[in-house]
Amino acid sequence: MPISATELLSAAYSDADRTIDLRRRLHRHPEIGLHLPKTQTMVLEAFADLPIEVTTGTTTSSVVGVLRGARPGPTYLLRGDMDGLPVQEDTGLPFASEEPGAMHACGHDTHVAMLLGAARLLAERRDLLAGQVVFMVQPGEEGFHGARYMLEEGLLDVVPEAPVSGAFALHITSTFASGSINVRPVPMMAAADQWRMVVRGRGGHASMPHAAADPIPVAAEIVLALQSMVTRRVDVFDPAVVTVARIAAGSTSNVIPDTAFLEGTIRTLSADQRAQVIAGVERVATHVAGAHEMTVEFVHDEGYPVTVNDAGVAAQVLETAAGLLGDRATSLMRAPLMGAEDFSYVLERVPGALAFLGACPPGLEPESAPGNHSNLVVFDEEPLPAGVALYAQMALEALAG
Repeated sequence: MPISATELLSAAYSDADRTIDLRRRLHRHPEIGLHLPKTQTMVLEAFADLPIEVTTGTTTSSVVGVLRGARPGPTYLLRGDMDGLPVQEDTGLPFASEEPGAMHACGHDTHVAMLLGAARLLAERRDLLAGQVVFMVQPGEEGFHGARYMLEEGLLDVVPEAPVSGAFALHITSTFASGSINVRPVPMMAAADQWRMVVRGRGGHASMPHAAADPIPVAAEIVLALQSMVTRRVDVFDPAVVTVARIAAGSTSNVIPDTAFLEGTIRTLSADQRAQVIAGVERVATHVAGAHEMTVEFVHDEGYPVTVNDAGVAAQVLETAAGLLGDRATSLMRAPLMGAEDFSYVLERVPGALAFLGACPPGLEPESAPGNHSNLVVFDEEPLPAGVALYAQMALEALAG
């Protein structure tokens, strides 16, 4: 007989101590990138007592668990990322990071803890599952393309007779009301690309700019031209962000340098706009420099694609969350976020959704709370069991048979 939402949520809260304990142990020891040996060990220990088939990655510290239900059926994937950020924590929490220069400033410690909590709930209810649950515990979400590496290693075919056919992930954030579930169909988060360029002129004495080719004013002109490009050439209904985040040139007050360096990011919400804006940044920079008889060396580093939620799955998330937590705890987001997520690689391959779990700390307002990636960010732990229950319920519904 199907489990009730009330019973599942109650079970998640009854197990809250284990969820929070794992979260805090992970929080004390954040690791960065694709190779996270301490984190992987804690994840494997958490899986050890469960009837789950566990494998580890060959190119990264990834962990994949497979829970087989009582009856055959499809395979559903739940994702939790586990890497930290190169940030020095200044929260003053009793379980603050003990690793200098590293912090779980994006809440990935909570993602892993919730995912393992869901694994425990689902393992206890295998008789309700017609199919398999794949637990994707991935490193390298913070710019290292960890999900892509896992896909290349065969993540979606880990159950050969029933490849993954649906997927769900939660992402915690301090800037939504605590305990709220926030999601939207289609574009949920942006594609993120990085670029850098060198404006190449000709150095000389600062007192005689006419005898040199000064790249600094040309770099400044490129910055302004890029802003005009976005406002005059980009469709407001298919938006883009172009940010120049760094400029470097020169060494002293009386020397015109040979070069000026610029780098920044491009954020877009569609593949077509992404390609057009990348080409546009290079075109504008090249021609502005050319007008001053200078050249530009442009390099584009491809980042994560657009995170596109399946409309049906996004609607299911809202319905399921309302059944667990009540209508007031669910929110249909009006607009996507221009941050990026490498769960987008999974959503390019199978229908699914990413949703945000609000965790604004008590006493703060979401609008003013330190946000994800801040050295001061704190996440309310009270809603973690709600996230556990939502993970589990999404899998139970997908594999109800």
